[in-house]
Amino acid sequence: MLNNIGLPGLLLIAVVVLVLFGRGKISSLMGEVGKGITAFKKGVDDGKKELDEQLSDEVAKDVTPEDEDTKA
Repeated sequence: MLNNIGLPGLLLIAVVVLVLFGRGKISSLMGEVGKGITAFKKGVDDGKKELDEQLSDEVAKDVTPEDEDTKA
């Protein structure tokens, strides 16, 4: 059903949305969408940093034996 929309159908939908909501409402809505995307990307970056810190802490642990008898 949605495969047959095409460019004219999309333009018609855009015009109807513009008439219903007005230019100001649509621009503020797009601004909010942009803020949401920015916040999402920041959250993903913070999560990656946190995981990298956890991994580097685990890798950087000292694994040398404490007594001389266990050395190879």
